[in-house]
Amino acid sequence: MEVITDFFFFLLSVIFISLSGVMTPGPLFAVTVAKSFKSKIAGVQISFGHGVVEFPLMFLIYFGFAQLLASIMTQIIIGLIGGIIMIYMGYRMIKAEKKTSEGFEESRHSSLITGILMTGANPYFLLWWATIGAALIVKATAFGFMGFLVFAITHWLCDLFWNTFVSVTVFKSRRFWTRRVHNVIFSFCFLVLVGFGAWFIISALLQVANFLA
Repeated sequence: MEVITDFFFFLLSVIFISLSGVMTPGPLFAVTVAKSFKSKIAGVQISFGHGVVEFPLMFLIYFGFAQLLASIMTQIIIGLIGGIIMIYMGYRMIKAEKKTSEGFEESRHSSLITGILMTGANPYFLLWWATIGAALIVKATAFGFMGFLVFAITHWLCDLFWNTFVSVTVFKSRRFWTRRVHNVIFSFCFLVLVGFGAWFIISALLQVANFLA
């Protein structure tokens, strides 16, 4: 009975920590808003794309690869490549938006692929898993492999819940968007992607400079 109680409170902590991370505005949130203008299930598809990267990552950490994710070289490589990808995605978004007066034109990437790209291109996503996420996984292993599986699914369901909520809210409210509101929202999404992309690149270059110093 004590083990069940401990596991219950552990899952509650996982839910609160996971939601605090996923609800923070970032690149994944920006593309979810942009994609949701055309589809109310965009959030679901993006979450599955996110899971394509996240589930293997959780298993890697479970089997002891957290140090690889936390290495400086890994952070530099992901930071540079990820920054370029995010700036490109921001450019594609604003370019497509300007081509139509009716709203966001569907980009060449599906919501599923976008979820994969925005997750894999985010070095701070990897760093979160190498630190906070790894600590949660260590706690989950105290409840055995099944405890780890329940933890992994619970964490991903938090992502799914929030992205779906954002997606449905945007899709249902789009009829009330004036052209000005539309421009402001997509400009915000563009700035988030480009801003994070530039931040990732600059951070990676500073790490290179420190490494060579």
